Amino acid sequence: MQPLHILLLIGSYFGVLLLISFLTNRGGSNADFFKAGKQSPWYLVAFGMIGASLSGVTFISVPGWVEASKFSYFQVVLGYTVGYAVIGTVLLPLYYRLNLTSIYTYLEGRFGRSSYKTGASFFLLSRIVGASFRLYLVAIVLQSLVFDSMDFPFWATVAITIVLIWLYTFKSGIKTIVWTDTLQTLFMLIAVGVAIYYVSTNLGIDGSGLFTFIAESDMSQIFFFDDWKSGDHFVKQFLSGAFIAIVMTGLDQDMMQKNLTCRNLKDAQKNMFWFTIVLTIVNFVFLALGVLLTVYAQQNGIDAHKDLLFPTIATQSGLGIGIAVFFLLGLIAAAYSSADSALTALTTSFSIDILEIEKKYDEAKQVVIRKRIHILMSLVLMAVIIIFNYLIGDASVIAKVFTFAGYTYGPLLGLYAFGLFTNWQVKDSYVPIVAVLTPFLGYAIDYFSSVWFGFEFKFFILVLNGTLTFLGLLILIRTQKD
Repeated sequence: MQPLHILLLIGSYFGVLLLISFLTNRGGSNADFFKAGKQSPWYLVAFGMIGASLSGVTFISVPGWVEASKFSYFQVVLGYTVGYAVIGTVLLPLYYRLNLTSIYTYLEGRFGRSSYKTGASFFLLSRIVGASFRLYLVAIVLQSLVFDSMDFPFWATVAITIVLIWLYTFKSGIKTIVWTDTLQTLFMLIAVGVAIYYVSTNLGIDGSGLFTFIAESDMSQIFFFDDWKSGDHFVKQFLSGAFIAIVMTGLDQDMMQKNLTCRNLKDAQKNMFWFTIVLTIVNFVFLALGVLLTVYAQQNGIDAHKDLLFPTIATQSGLGIGIAVFFLLGLIAAAYSSADSALTALTTSFSIDILEIEKKYDEAKQVVIRKRIHILMSLVLMAVIIIFNYLIGDASVIAKVFTFAGYTYGPLLGLYAFGLFTNWQVKDSYVPIVAVLTPFLGYAIDYFSSVWFGFEFKFFILVLNGTLTFLGLLILIRTQKD
């Protein structure tokens, strides 16, 4: 595809998103922006959450990861199902019972103001970096496919990307996103299906033989039990997946904000049930695509690996215009279905948790402040993505996302576990100290365990940091004298 054709495709795509935004933003109130008036159909939320959960990182990184790690990632996915069950049966009833807008206000009632601010701050840090990881990956692909040939600077590519997101979310936020995410998830799944069709056909694999081809491949090994020190060991991956789901969905304002737009708890739980089933299947399909792409690259002498594998084959291997068009649509859809809701969640958390606009201002003033925060968060994302351009090496971005999440979501995991499963009160003013020190201690343990014992925590670092936070809170338990 020529750069001009890609630009026209992107422009048309965003034209559709802006149309959806126009049709859904008639009100523009804070109730619409934060909770969509609690009128979202559960099935739309469930379908849209698939795209938000997968994002551009999964779209590109998971297929490219198969060559080196086989299907080991599916052990994490199986762990997700346990985590989502905990969300549906423990966290969602809590959030609906307390009628929360920001889920971190739970921490204020349970522990105190310092704990509340700590939880919200760790979410803001986690989401800013996580959303920036995802958008960075898409930005560099678009840069290489389109803007490098036009001598367009990377910072300008990023700026345009963020501005487009802001345009269709600035007025009604989550109310618009529930609908745009549904469309974007559809585009992403169609793109994966088209890619599998084109690559398998070129490899001479018909529909009935596709499953057999995948199953017989050496790369389709799912379970790893041999080396308990390895980061790919089943127990580590499975438990990591369960806790990743709990923290990156259940303790994440972004993902829970969508659930809280459902009409009631029963609808929200139905959403989580069907979302779990579909997401598990979709992740397996992404891994299957990874096998096909890897074999195709090997047979055709294509030197592309990790995050460059899928983009290179889809756009530069001569498979045809169809796969290129749908790849770009799927990539853009996957990236923006995650980024748009992240921007809205960041605006929500900063407005409610940090500035406390619902407590301090009337409705008209709240809207004005919320719009300013929306712009501020857009600028922050833009700056972080540009910084990433100089910091990120050649490793798969999905690995970096999960590793970083282990350090930033770990304290949140410890806080919520302590709050939900104990009745103890803590010295609230010291909670930020425990939360800040935990990631540093966790990093030190991870480093020395690898050097001294050859034991890799990998994604299990999340569980380690959550445990360290929990233990730190035990030290802060208040006695009657306190």
